[in-house]
Amino acid sequence: MIKTVEWTAEGVVMIDQRLLPNEEKYLTLRSCEEVAEAIKAMVVRGAPAIGISAAMGIALGTMQAVGTNVEDLEQDFDHFCEVMSATRPTAVNLFWAIERMRDRFRRARAAGADAESIKRQLIEEAQSIFKEDIEANRALGRFGGELIPDGATVLTHCNAGALATAGYGTALGVIRGAIEAGKAV
Repeated sequence: MIKTVEWTAEGVVMIDQRLLPNEEKYLTLRSCEEVAEAIKAMVVRGAPAIGISAAMGIALGTMQAVGTNVEDLEQDFDHFCEVMSATRPTAVNLFWAIERMRDRFRRARAAGADAESIKRQLIEEAQSIFKEDIEANRALGRFGGELIPDGATVLTHCNAGALATAGYGTALGVIRGAIEAGKAV
């Protein structure tokens, strides 16, 4: 499994898809704005991977915000969401992820969380989006793999592999699932 995008202590790390297949280079993005620029410049591609990157970028920016009270943090958070919204206006998963991050912020605030707790919760939410994508694609692979007959030839017509997701793949995940079940595909 390839890691398209990953949360690390140094920042958000993503493979620069513009250089593939000739070069495998990973970028460490250390701010929300750097993640946003990577999305705009198509460093990351594929709807799920874009959404995951946006969530991680928002969490990264919020983590670095200097405001110590919730009101200041909310202003910064709203700014980071707007920065991400301007990156790829047709990316459905991007807006889904932004809204999910907004919902997590609202729930944390409503529960009386302080700024530091909200920051931790946003990091957890971004990491959950990443993990859920892998789990969903693995499940899709298991269920879809059952439908592919042994010896089949499969052709996909979109960015549906590991690079388009957190690292497993959607349509390619189904092919992987068939292969993992022992089928010659």
